[in-house]
Amino acid sequence: MNLKTMTAVALIATASGAIAEGTVTAGALKIGTDLTYPPYNYFDDQNAPAGFDVELMTALAEKAGLSAEFLDTRFENLILGVNGGQFDVIASTLYVKPERAERIDYIPYMKTGVSIAVAETSGKSFATPNDLCGATVASIKGAAWLEDFAKLNEGLCNGNPIDSREFPTSPEATQALLSGGVDAQVEDSAVLGSAAAKLNGRLMISSTEQFYPVIVGLGVQKGNEALAAEIREALAELEADGTYPALLAKYNVAKPSDEEFRAALGQ
Repeated sequence: MNLKTMTAVALIATASGAIAEGTVTAGALKIGTDLTYPPYNYFDDQNAPAGFDVELMTALAEKAGLSAEFLDTRFENLILGVNGGQFDVIASTLYVKPERAERIDYIPYMKTGVSIAVAETSGKSFATPNDLCGATVASIKGAAWLEDFAKLNEGLCNGNPIDSREFPTSPEATQALLSGGVDAQVEDSAVLGSAAAKLNGRLMISSTEQFYPVIVGLGVQKGNEALAAEIREALAELEADGTYPALLAKYNVAKPSDEEFRAALGQ
C-alpha cells in the first residue's frame, strides 16, 4: 500500500488511557504535517511517515491514550486545516510568530536555526544573510526569515535587494538551486544538512554558523485548551521518562525556555 496516496495514516493502535477532549475524532489524535521536510517530517523508504515530529507525536499520542494519524498537508495550509477542523494539532516545524499566535495556540517544543546553501558547481558562497544582498534566494513558502530579509532590503540591502523566491516545499527550493534558477537556498539547518548528505556534495552549506534562531511549536485551534492541556501533560511525561530529551539529542535540536518562547511571541 502506498501511504502517500492516503489522506490519513494510522501509526499506532489506540492505547488504553484517557480520551482527549476536543479532538476531531474520539480516540484519535489527527496531526497535520508537511511530509516533505526531512529530517523533521517526511516519507521514508517504505512510504511511511518518519522524522522528529512523527516520532515525537507518535509517542505523545500513546501517552495520551490515543492513536496517531498523520495528514500530509502543505505548509501554507496547516493553520487553515487546524482551524477548519481537518485535524487536531499541527506538528510540522511551525516557527513561533506573533501573527500566527493570533490564529492558533502554541505549545513550544523545539529550538533551531537556519543556514545558507549553494550549488557546488555555482562557485558562489554566502557566509551570512548580509552577504545575500543582490542574490536570488529560495525559501519554503511562508518561512519566518522572509521578514528578516524584508528588513535587510529596507536597510543594508537597500538599492541591491535580496530577491526572495518562495516554493511550496523545501525540496522544490533545493531543485531550483541545483538547476541554477536561484543563487542560494535559506532553510532550517537540519533540513539543509539532511539534503546535503543525500545529494553527495551537489549541495553545499556555505554559512559558518546558524542564524535567526527560532522557536518551534505545536499548534492547536485557538481556545481548545482541553486538548492543549493534555498535549502539555503528555509532553511533560515524555520529558520525565527520557523520550523527549533523547529525540532532541538525536536530531541535534534543543528545548526552548519559557523566556525564549515569550520573546518569540513578542512579549
